[in-house]
Amino acid sequence: MSIKYAILGILSYNSYTGYDLKKIIQDSPFMHWSGNNNQIYRSLVELLGEGLVTNEVLHQESSPSKKLYTITEEGRVRLKEWILLSPEPPEFKKSFLVQLAWADQLTDDELNDLLMKYEYEINMQILLQQEMIRRGPFLPNRSPREEFIWNMIHKNIISAYENEVKWVAYLRQELCKQKRRTIL
Repeated sequence: MSIKYAILGILSYNSYTGYDLKKIIQDSPFMHWSGNNNQIYRSLVELLGEGLVTNEVLHQESSPSKKLYTITEEGRVRLKEWILLSPEPPEFKKSFLVQLAWADQLTDDELNDLLMKYEYEINMQILLQQEMIRRGPFLPNRSPREEFIWNMIHKNIISAYENEVKWVAYLRQELCKQKRRTIL
């Protein structure tokens, strides 16, 4: 998926500057781009060239001028075409699983310590996501259904972390059973 569609989606809600777009993407728990300036501004230039967005230069007295980007009707059409495409399967990129794959060389205490650290990191992510929801991140609410969908996206993210905590507990339990079988 291209960052361009995330930008078009955000602009379908409201007009924003490049800086505002960067902040929204950076603060989002599910828009996985880094939100760095080059990525966003390069995409905005491409979208502008394709006629999917327009921009208006806003002059300010005490600050540099800024460009306000707005989605065009063609941009809305292209966004809807993309939304109607078959969804991609989720990507699972968990660097912890790569660490865990080679963890047999650890002692029981070292492995337990590794699992505790991972569990701590997951619990911190749960708290972070809950705080982000509490603070009211970028949340278009043009309709009750849209607000519901965005709330469900945030719940999906939290439930994935909660499931990971359950999985770590299950892993520990099974490791203990496996150790007992080895001793007998």
